[in-house]
Amino acid sequence: MFTGIIEELGTVESLESRAAGARLRIRCQTVIEDAELGSSICVNGVCLTAAELRKDSFAADVAPETLKRSNLGALRPGSAVNLERPLSPHGRLGGHIVQGHVDGTGECVSLDELGDGNWWLTVKIPEWIDPYVVEKGSVAIDGISLTIALLEGDQLSVTVVPHTIRNTTLRNCGPGSVVNLETDIIAKHVAKLLEKTGRGTGLTVEKLRGMGY
Repeated sequence: MFTGIIEELGTVESLESRAAGARLRIRCQTVIEDAELGSSICVNGVCLTAAELRKDSFAADVAPETLKRSNLGALRPGSAVNLERPLSPHGRLGGHIVQGHVDGTGECVSLDELGDGNWWLTVKIPEWIDPYVVEKGSVAIDGISLTIALLEGDQLSVTVVPHTIRNTTLRNCGPGSVVNLETDIIAKHVAKLLEKTGRGTGLTVEKLRGMGY
């Protein structure tokens, strides 16, 4: 389990296509200090398993499903990536529960400066993700825990504070950039429960929203 609090910006060394999937190597330091073979490391919001460790990098295998669901397949040597280790038992949950299981990708619409180092990021999201996002709820964008400030149609917007813009890949986000999205796991469980138990009662996610839930 991760929290969406990025620890380090890594740099892609290589992305080698294979018969099924790919092998990704990333140069980094902090996230491999206590890593072992088999350790989980979150890369742009995707939970990967360290298959090879060196003193200044790690390699992980990327499954075909992951390449289809995320932006990892578009990485190139030199690309910056957000990195996070799993939450330790004695750590603090500073963001929200992030599994590293990306639901899909969104498209950056704009990144506008608000002043004092703060930015306003707007992302176009797939229609099927909409039921799982709410204003003031949490969403992971490229592995970063962010609070949804506004929902309008097929777009969500978040405020990006100075620390986040300086220390994550969002500083490179521009119109057309593809970002990984992971919605709140609790929202997904609630939606499925409503689907199963709400049949025949007229109870829907939209009605609950209208009632203030």
